[in-house]
Amino acid sequence: MKHFVSGSQRTPSHHHGSTIASYLHYLKPGALAHRSSNEHFNLISDSNIQTNARFIGLRPEGRTRDYAWIQALGLKFGNHNFTVEATKTQKWEDNVDHLKLSYDGTDLHIPEGHTADWNSTKGNAQVERTSTTNSLTVTIRDIIEISVNVIPVSEEDSKIHNYQIPKNDSFAHLEVQLQFFGLSAIVEGILGRTYRPDFENPAKQGVAMPVVGGDDKYKTSSLLATDCALCVLTPVNIKDEHDPVTMGPGILDCKGGGNGITCKK
Repeated sequence: MKHFVSGSQRTPSHHHGSTIASYLHYLKPGALAHRSSNEHFNLISDSNIQTNARFIGLRPEGRTRDYAWIQALGLKFGNHNFTVEATKTQKWEDNVDHLKLSYDGTDLHIPEGHTADWNSTKGNAQVERTSTTNSLTVTIRDIIEISVNVIPVSEEDSKIHNYQIPKNDSFAHLEVQLQFFGLSAIVEGILGRTYRPDFENPAKQGVAMPVVGGDDKYKTSSLLATDCALCVLTPVNIKDEHDPVTMGPGILDCKGGGNGITCKK
């Protein structure tokens, strides 16, 4: 399990954080569709933010389910869209940037180099590189902050887990950490639902619990779609200040394991 670097040192009044393990192929048996690769699922859906993920993967001979990794994230907030993707590459090179970004349908080109950044015209969105290549932080002001690293599936991991990664694809994917700044009580999504006050944790406090599930509820038609069965994003640009905010543990630490994605609060 790789160490996740926090994208910010600030501490908001209502802080919620979660990490998505780099090994998202460890899905709870039966939790997602038999084929989750090249499909999209909602992670967070709230009244002012939608965060979806696109998966890539493969199914070695003899397996009934895909191994899958996050290849891209899509965010909708207010009237804006933002995407971050890991580009496909045959051979992995650390000094080559494998990030592709877009804002409102326009490609973003941020110079390589530590702390190089981009800001939207209204200042509500910022992207800052945290290393010369393949690492950055995306901040949507007062809503969400995302730290992203692009990494390959290594030959060692492929051998250990029998992924059978082909020679012509490094399966570059995203390693992600999310930080939320005030989620409402109606938040939905594979991760978002675990912050609802009515969420029933099947495990004891501090004990790992499965959080991935319900592909019929959280599957979307595209990276920026809001059409999952339980998506709650509204066109309202600013959340009502009187909306109930979910209180609770500040960190949701999600890690891959033999029985699926598990999280500790």
